[in-house]
Amino acid sequence: MKNSKLQLTLGLALACVVFSFGLAVCATAQTYANLDYFNKQDGWDGAAGPLIQGTDGNFYGATVVGGANVVGYVFGAGNVFQLSPAGELRSIYSFCSQPNCADGQYPLLGPVLASDEHLYGVASVGGSYAGSIYGSGTFYKLTLGGEFTLLYTFCPTSPCTDGSGPNGIILGSDGNFYGATAAGGAFSGGTIFRISSTGKLTVLHSFCSLSNCKDGKEPNYAPIQASNGNFYGTTMEGGTTGSGVVYELTPSGIYTVVHNFCSLAGCADGSEPTTLVQGTDGNIFGTTVGGGSDGYGWGTVFEITSTNQYVVLDSFDILRAHPFAGLALANDGNLYGTTTGDGTGSGINGGTIYEVTPQGRYTQLYTFSECKGGYNPSAPLFQGTDGLIYGTTGYGGYVSPDGCGGYGTIFTLANGLSPLVQSVPVAGPVGQSVIILGNGLTGSTSVTFNGVEAAFTVQSDTYIKATVPTGATSGTVSVVTPSGTLNSNPQFVVSK
Repeated sequence: MKNSKLQLTLGLALACVVFSFGLAVCATAQTYANLDYFNKQDGWDGAAGPLIQGTDGNFYGATVVGGANVVGYVFGAGNVFQLSPAGELRSIYSFCSQPNCADGQYPLLGPVLASDEHLYGVASVGGSYAGSIYGSGTFYKLTLGGEFTLLYTFCPTSPCTDGSGPNGIILGSDGNFYGATAAGGAFSGGTIFRISSTGKLTVLHSFCSLSNCKDGKEPNYAPIQASNGNFYGTTMEGGTTGSGVVYELTPSGIYTVVHNFCSLAGCADGSEPTTLVQGTDGNIFGTTVGGGSDGYGWGTVFEITSTNQYVVLDSFDILRAHPFAGLALANDGNLYGTTTGDGTGSGINGGTIYEVTPQGRYTQLYTFSECKGGYNPSAPLFQGTDGLIYGTTGYGGYVSPDGCGGYGTIFTLANGLSPLVQSVPVAGPVGQSVIILGNGLTGSTSVTFNGVEAAFTVQSDTYIKATVPTGATSGTVSVVTPSGTLNSNPQFVVSK
C-alpha cells in the first residue's frame, strides 16, 4: 500500500460497536449532521485535508480533484472552497485557471490561515514543466474572497534540488511556512523546506542523504512544529527497513530519525505512517495505515514520548481498518480520527469516526452507513471554535436512480465539546501580533496569555487581534466574552 496520497485519493472508489483494547463498550450519544455535499464543480472526493476557519467565521478547504477546470481527466484539477456556518458550500478558486496550469493543480492538502488573514497553500503538480511534463507544484496565496497570487513554482530548472510534489504546509512560529515534497531534492528522495510569505524558499533537509535512504524517503505529509520548537514528521519509505521513519528536525537543521517502522505489513508497531499531532502532554501521536498486533495489517495508533520512546496505543481490526487521515486534537485533550473500514463487518467500507485518549482508550463514535451521509472519510478532522468536529467524506451525498452517488460530503459531529478560541499562529515571541478566532467575540473585555493581560482589538464577532504581552509564558489563551470565558486549543507557545 505504498501509494502516494494523490494515488490514494484518485483510487479510493449508528451502530454502537466500540473497541478499547479488545473490549466492546457502548459509546455515549453523539450527534452527526450532514452539512452539504460536493457537486464536482465545488469539489470532488472530499477535502484534501482538514478544514480551517477564517477570520470571517467561514470554513475553508481544498479538494484534490473537481472544480471548474478539467485538464486531461474528467476529475478536474482541484479547487479551494468556502463553507458557511449554515452549511452553504461554494468554490472560491479552481486550479488550472492559468495557461498550462501555471497556478498548479491537485492540492494534496488544503491551505492554512496566516496572521495577515490570507490563505496560503501548495498544489502538488502544475507550474513549471522543468522537472515533469505535469509540473512539479506551486506555492500560492489566496484571499478569503478568492483572489489568487502565485508565489513560487517548484523545480524552476532541472534537476529539482528544491523539491518536487509539495504536499502541504504549516505556519511556523517565526512567521514562515514549512512543508515537505515527496520527491526531488539533492538525492531525489524528497525535501523539508521553509518558505516565506513572499515565496523565498530554503531547503532544510534532502532525504536519502544517507546510504540506502536510512534517513527516510518520500515524506507524504508536512511536518508539525512541536512546543519545543522542533519539527516532527514521517516518511512512507526509507529508514533501516525501507518502510518509513518518524523524524525530528531542529530549526538549526539538525536531523534525527526517531523511529524506524517495520518492513512487514503485519508488524505490531505499524507500517506506513500518516501525519502527526502533539497532545496536551507534549507527546507526539500518530497513526499507521498498516501493521498492528493482530498480524493482518489494519493499522495502529502510536505515541512518541518526550524521551523518544515509541508506544503502540491501539491496533485496529477488520471492523475499523486503515486510519488514513491521522489524528486531530480536541479541547477535551483527546484525539479524534477516522477509518475507511466499515465498522460493521458488512463489507460496505463506509468508514468510522473514533476517539482515543492519550492513554489509549478507544471509542467508536459514528459509523458511516448511508449514502446520503457520505462514506469513506480519508481527510483529517478539524474542531471548529463552536466545539463541533468537522470532516469530509470521499464519496456519497445523494442516491441516484442507479444507486449510491455523489462526490463526497461535509459533516459535523457533536460530542459534548465546549466552544473555544484558536490563535493564529499557535506560537510566537513576545510582541507578536496574533489573530484569535472564535464566535460571539463582540464585547469581549479581556484577553490573557497564560494569565498575563494582553492588548487587543475586537475586529468582528469572529476574530480579535492581540499582541503577546511582556511576561507571558506558554499556556492557554483566554478571552472573556459577554457569554463567558473561552479558552484556546491548542495552547499558545511563547517562543524565544
